[in-house]
Amino acid sequence: MGEPANGSAERREELAANLAEVRKRIEAACASAGRDPDEVTLVAVTKTFPASDVRLLAELGVTDVAENRDQEARPKAEACADLPLRWHFVGQLQTNKARSVAAYADVVQSVDRLRLVRALSGAAVRAGRTLRCLIQVSLDEPRGGERAPAATGARGGADPAEVPALADAIAAADGLELDGVMAVAPLGGDPSVAFSRLAEIAADLRRDRPEAAVISAGMSGDLEEAVACGATHVRVGTALLGGRRAIVR
Repeated sequence: MGEPANGSAERREELAANLAEVRKRIEAACASAGRDPDEVTLVAVTKTFPASDVRLLAELGVTDVAENRDQEARPKAEACADLPLRWHFVGQLQTNKARSVAAYADVVQSVDRLRLVRALSGAAVRAGRTLRCLIQVSLDEPRGGERAPAATGARGGADPAEVPALADAIAAADGLELDGVMAVAPLGGDPSVAFSRLAEIAADLRRDRPEAAVISAGMSGDLEEAVACGATHVRVGTALLGGRRAIVR
């Protein structure tokens, strides 16, 4: 999986410096927004990076780790099973992968359709686990009354109008708990506008489901805008670990 890990002191120092910088950005964003930095959880997106990097991040105090591909996430989670980490699955998830993901993920951030709710519920029950779920919301602007298909650059997720029904389904499903919402800012769009819309959707959801308090938004390039709009979780990869590595098969 990827290039051999550099588990040396040099790599640890690199990650420590990157982590300190990301935390400084979060603190500055919180200060600008009048928020407590403790309200924002940093989720390290470790896709294409080795388990040794996950171990170094854990040593540095990172508690939440995210992956977006089951075939990479599963062996990495198994290799780090002794660490006190919370594993997030953040990628588009096929229903036939639900059983595999339910075996190691603590949080599935990309729930976007009823079929997936049913698949995750069955998988969680079989595994004897409880999965915390976020509804991934599409913030892409409609084109001619319809949302752009993924092939045109849309980020994926459920239409905002579908959020209440998905929330009801998750809340009623065995083995699942509703945590809140997640979104990715549209490519080429203003992230502040997108995250403001997500904040509105989250507020509407909390009126009926007060337990759905999580807003996962913001990545390396737009975490400040996300924090300003109330994000409780930011998903950071490149700013923390560096440029993505090619996965060697």
